Amino acid sequence: MKPSLIAKLDQLTMRLRELDRLLGDPHVTDNIDHYRKLTREHADLSPLVEQYGLYQNALNDEAAARDMLSDASMKVFAEEELQSAQQRMQLLEIELQKLLLPKDPDDERNTFLEIRAGTGGDESALFAGDLLRMYTRYAERQRWQVELISASHSEVGGYKEVICRIVGQGVYSKLKFESGGHRVQRVPQTETQGRIHTSACTVAVMPEADEIEEVNIRPDEIRIDTFRASGAGGQHINKTDSAVRITHLPTGIVVECQDDRSQHKNKAQAMKVLAARIHDQQLGAQQSQEAATRKSLIGSGDRSERIRTYNFPQGRITDHRINLTLYKIDAIMDGDLDELTGALIAEHQAELLATLSET
Repeated sequence: MKPSLIAKLDQLTMRLRELDRLLGDPHVTDNIDHYRKLTREHADLSPLVEQYGLYQNALNDEAAARDMLSDASMKVFAEEELQSAQQRMQLLEIELQKLLLPKDPDDERNTFLEIRAGTGGDESALFAGDLLRMYTRYAERQRWQVELISASHSEVGGYKEVICRIVGQGVYSKLKFESGGHRVQRVPQTETQGRIHTSACTVAVMPEADEIEEVNIRPDEIRIDTFRASGAGGQHINKTDSAVRITHLPTGIVVECQDDRSQHKNKAQAMKVLAARIHDQQLGAQQSQEAATRKSLIGSGDRSERIRTYNFPQGRITDHRINLTLYKIDAIMDGDLDELTGALIAEHQAELLATLSET
């Protein structure tokens, strides 16, 4: 193992001991926010230090085996012990490198999922509805909660635009690579001659900001308009100005919410979506800066980038970023996304490991 990695692991081991001391202080819970940060850091470091301890044990076993090689009566046993220790060290080093990979601070956040119909007219809106169902079914498999925030329905079914909030453990970590252009190739229900049409939707996955203040939304930078909600919702929702539109003047971001009958609740939901969009924009600017120095294997994150094609006649789904093709379109559209998301996460980790090795 590289001396720089050994030094880093020694430093983290000392930090864990310090955290043990801090958490043992009877007054540590006086500041509950600080206490939570310490316990979270302790939980992150514990598995890493534990693996490092196993690596050091294997290192000691290797040294002991080498010492025994000079004894002719112990040579066979020593060679077996040496090989076993080296194999353990190799596996533990790979595991330690994975644990040392920088963690995305947004991975454990709840997420806003936006789906917008693109080229393809009515068929695109129907596909947007199919994508929402796919992600909703996936959320059910993960035992996440899905809350509909805003929806603009299409006349033929599906959605022109739909926004939902997904709540659960590790939501953003598993869905963050879904952002981008999703293309569908199939015969629309309205097609009488059986011709295959191509249409597309855009998906945006944004981590939910902890607090609105986190992205510094000043009251003088927003314009709030209220209007009468349209579409389904009963007579009451159409008779009052319960719908809310918020415009963030510096960025031009506009958020509408009309799903609830309460203007106050719609405003609160719209502010959450606005905070997430601003946070996502700031995150995108940061990632673009990082991408200037090295290209990401997962893609640029550009919302217009075509990341995946759903070919229904051939029953296949292709993710263009990692050249993965799966012939299980029915299962995937029913929410079986584990193989796709797992492959994307693995590719991203491989890239990070390569970068770690270079540095």
